[in-house]
Amino acid sequence: MIVIVDYGMGNLRSVLHKLQKVGAPAVLSSDAKEIEQAKKLILPGVGAFAAGMKNLSEFGLLPVLNYKVLVEKTPILGICLGMQLFAKSSTEGNANGLGWLNAEVQRFDFSQLSVPLHIPHVGWNTVNIHKTSILFEGVQSDQHFYFTHSYHLTTLDKDIVLATTTYGYPFISAVQSENIYGVQFHPEKSHRRGLIIYQNFINKT
Repeated sequence: MIVIVDYGMGNLRSVLHKLQKVGAPAVLSSDAKEIEQAKKLILPGVGAFAAGMKNLSEFGLLPVLNYKVLVEKTPILGICLGMQLFAKSSTEGNANGLGWLNAEVQRFDFSQLSVPLHIPHVGWNTVNIHKTSILFEGVQSDQHFYFTHSYHLTTLDKDIVLATTTYGYPFISAVQSENIYGVQFHPEKSHRRGLIIYQNFINKT
């Protein structure tokens, strides 16, 4: 069973719909006991970093998520805010994250550009794949995926960076560290290529 973690942040049902479309046995849940039984986890999210961490804490989900991911090594896919929450901290609300990745989250900074770009970054953009990963099997580099975000991941640990995307400057758009996978884009809004990402996570991790 795949559990989509329901912590009150964003586009959960659209993710569930796409997983059902590819025949995945998935449920939405905020029940720690149900999460304990999951074979795989998905942490979606749209909204503010600090609010996301607050909700995870108030829903009582931090202990079970830490155990599943760090001890049992259950595969987890973070989407947009969900991926950002894997980091140590964010400048959005100066909040601490889950700390699963040696990474930080920062707002787009276009102050050095002659013509600053609009924030948030919304729409289709290319994903440039830098490392081989089962998450991107069947997806060529420079394919388009759908984004909507104002903050992005930063890290000095280049080993975890799977892909980057350029909006004003290159930013991290996909990561992997052992059983921890994350994408900044929204597979559920990215048509056929997004479905491939879900299928790879479901069938190959």
